[in-house]
Amino acid sequence: MAALRRFAFRSLAVVALLGAGVASLAWVAQARVAAAARERAFDDLALVPRAPVALVLGCAPRTREGRPNLYFERRMDAAAELFKAQVVGALIASGDNQRADYDEPSAMKAALVARGVPPERIHCDYAGFRTLDSVVRAAEVFGQRRFVIVSQRFHNERALYLARAHGLDAYAYDAAAVGRGGLARARECAARAAALLDVHVLGAAPKFLGPAIDVSAPAIDAQPWSNESTAHVDALAPARR
Repeated sequence: MAALRRFAFRSLAVVALLGAGVASLAWVAQARVAAAARERAFDDLALVPRAPVALVLGCAPRTREGRPNLYFERRMDAAAELFKAQVVGALIASGDNQRADYDEPSAMKAALVARGVPPERIHCDYAGFRTLDSVVRAAEVFGQRRFVIVSQRFHNERALYLARAHGLDAYAYDAAAVGRGGLARARECAARAAALLDVHVLGAAPKFLGPAIDVSAPAIDAQPWSNESTAHVDALAPARR
């Protein structure tokens, strides 16, 4: 019985230490992400510094129930506002396209065109699987070291942290907020802790890079899953590999 009590005490101590470690990591991640975004994220269009491009971060255009995703709709609204106000001259629509039946960038481009953005000024990044991939690829593939990020504020803060950790001169324009529940807040807390580990422990890199793309030239309107797509699409749509 005494041995069982000792085992239970040690197990509880280990759990308590692990819990304290996780809580400390979450607190540090929150503080660092918030600090990186200070005076660089804006909800007032007039305050956003000019830049060559905006990096528009993707998400699913529809919810699991099939309704329009307000996160998506409001990001597209904000990106179109930036372009029409001539704060940026082009847009990088960065999202997930790991499967042939799931294509965030093409949905983003269609939504932006519907909002009046010329299709030749929208460059699709089909390998924006994570925020880190989107941010680093904006520099390494699209050649942009100064850009404006477009997403909701909580997401913009994390993207700015990643951008600044990689030496990029990034700012952000906050899309209109969407009400978030406790689960969404917990997921963002975990995502911030993961971003901290990616930068300072794991040295994480994008899943794919690929050949350079000139965003000053008109965008090539090729579908990533078309047989007629050229080499630049092969680099951007890794699910075909």
